[in-house]
Amino acid sequence: MGKRILLVIGTLVLAGGLGVPAYGWDTFGHMAVAYVAYQQLTPQAKTRVNDVLKLNPKYSEWVGWVPAGTSQANTDMMVFMLAAQWADEIKGDSTYSDDGSNNGNTPDGATSSQNTGYSDLLKHKYFHFVDTPFAIDGSALPAIPTPNAQERIALFRGVLASTSDDKLKSYDLTWLLHLVGDVHQPLHCATRVSTTDPNGDSGGNKVKLKCKGCAKELHAFWDDLLGTGASAQAVITPVIKAAQKLPAADPGLAAKSDEKVWIAESFQAAQQTVYQPPVAAGDGPFTLTSAYKNAAKNLAKQRIALAGARLAHLINTELK
Repeated sequence: MGKRILLVIGTLVLAGGLGVPAYGWDTFGHMAVAYVAYQQLTPQAKTRVNDVLKLNPKYSEWVGWVPAGTSQANTDMMVFMLAAQWADEIKGDSTYSDDGSNNGNTPDGATSSQNTGYSDLLKHKYFHFVDTPFAIDGSALPAIPTPNAQERIALFRGVLASTSDDKLKSYDLTWLLHLVGDVHQPLHCATRVSTTDPNGDSGGNKVKLKCKGCAKELHAFWDDLLGTGASAQAVITPVIKAAQKLPAADPGLAAKSDEKVWIAESFQAAQQTVYQPPVAAGDGPFTLTSAYKNAAKNLAKQRIALAGARLAHLINTELK
């Protein structure tokens, strides 16, 4: 899944992958998606969002990261950006627990599908992606685990449009700020199945890279394409500057509001752009070329800008 305004505050950048843990676009990219979206919210939606996010248990902490003297309007915007990384932030919070199997990446049990608000102290790592399988060697395709990103987006946006109480809407909105960005990262919507990886390559996390300036895994490379930053409380200014340079989303594509369409686009992009030479069959390691890196960065910018526009449309039309 931007634009921006120059001010300094703590930016959280957590690194990761998917089969290890998953951090779509890194915090840098998620905050960029949120920045783009916030610029396109109606005044009424901004007011509603600001009120709902105050119910997040991290709200006061986020406000505390905003520099003294920041206007209220910019404080609200920055909190919105910070909220977009909360779903990754809780992965490192000892208050929250892994659930399910495969280091918490595979749903398992009744609690996997619960939607109980902030009393739910499970990390739900499997909410972040939908492992849509494909194979190039005729391997049998495994079933897609549920719940997953597609199913959760549909559920959470339904809650926003319902008469549910604001505490639940706050929890679901905070997840949506993150998941809409996640599903615009191609490797959050695809897993390559082969005789080497019969259950899939975990969205490219098992695919190793060996090249200067590259992350060690294909998934992490794609997560980092817009930018990375220091851990904990770095600066928000680079995110703002980067988002301001993003291409405007195509209005026709931005109007596509069905999350299944978003995921189908990412799935197609994974096959047509991500898993292309020099990324070959097997788990590598592969050395990425300049041409591959440039094509990847251009696609990432488009997907992040599009995610922001679609997130704004969702909130403007569905948050009651």
